[in-house]
Amino acid sequence: MSAPNPPSAAPLDLLYSEAEEELRTAVRSLLASRCDAAAVLARIEGGAPHDPVLWRVLAADIGAAGLLVPEKLGGQGASHREAAVVLEELGRAAAPVPYLTSAVLATEILLGCDGADCADLLRELAAGRRVCAPALPLTLAPGAPLPAPVRDTGAGPGGGTGPGGGHGGGTGTRTLSGSVTSVADAAGADVLLVLADTGLYAVQADSPGVSRTPLVALDLTRPLATVTLDGAAGTRLADPATARAAIAGALLSGAGLLASEQLGLAEWCLAQTVAHLRTRHQFNRPLGSFQALKHRLARLWLDVASARAAARAAADALATGAPDAPLTVAVAQAYCSGVAVKAAEECVQLHGGIGMTWEHPAHLYLKRAKADSLALGTAGHHRGLVADFAELPSP
Repeated sequence: MSAPNPPSAAPLDLLYSEAEEELRTAVRSLLASRCDAAAVLARIEGGAPHDPVLWRVLAADIGAAGLLVPEKLGGQGASHREAAVVLEELGRAAAPVPYLTSAVLATEILLGCDGADCADLLRELAAGRRVCAPALPLTLAPGAPLPAPVRDTGAGPGGGTGPGGGHGGGTGTRTLSGSVTSVADAAGADVLLVLADTGLYAVQADSPGVSRTPLVALDLTRPLATVTLDGAAGTRLADPATARAAIAGALLSGAGLLASEQLGLAEWCLAQTVAHLRTRHQFNRPLGSFQALKHRLARLWLDVASARAAARAAADALATGAPDAPLTVAVAQAYCSGVAVKAAEECVQLHGGIGMTWEHPAHLYLKRAKADSLALGTAGHHRGLVADFAELPSP
């Protein structure tokens, strides 16, 4: 008698559900009213890209910040598919909000830990009352070695039971010292998640001993900073092994959902370029009627359509916990990263002189695409992961 066949994995679902389309409509309507190109340009020129009112409506009123948080902790209990839809729309608007860092990366790290402190912080994030940023370089990729952690320099005010406690938080306050560079959205964060040599810690961003030095970033809509801790007080959330496992899982989810942001960015660039070439005339003909430009747009449309399939596959694999999720995420990042950059470059070039001006938003998308191509691993890094998963020679 032959052994029964193992159950097959659920097929990928690349289509959008009705609930996902309703979520898209709500987010797109909000961004259209509060996050048009002129508003984004004005905020980054003023040096304060984050719009707290926009974030409050998106995070609390729409409930986007709690999509990945279970209902018992005050969240929506949704999945990565819904979070991917939000990121598509944020990419389409080049929105300067800390969704990727707070609602995805920080939330996933906290979900990978345990304890009352993590649960309390998740409730705050889901309600939109707090913004949390992992004190990790934005370029840190899934599968890459974690950077040297910050040092635990001793018990903080109020003492504590020391760094040798069990799984989860509740081990008191410790003082932390060290520096981490290229931390995304640190300037607007209320809480920093810091990886130290004795575990994961929550550090109040405005507490004594914490400094956040802004960096000159290519993408002004996602500001970077160097975070320096000098005897800053931190509440321990997890032991070192749990912390590293939680960060690894968060990086995987972040890279997979970043593909959806890159998809939304590429879709905007394609749509704007097509609209411009339909209305702009040369030699008494619309520019879009020239065969060479038709071919360029057709190739770009095919690239964007393929990127949509790759990004949706990654979101669905993460949502269902598919065994091949790391491979699917690596494929999505290896592909969507290049498509976003290509779409933004074509948008700038095919807009001609106007595409080179500060007033036109094309440069926002080009800078975001370039920055995203380095965030959470380059395309080359992810191609290497694909080769490793497929047991093929790395390119």
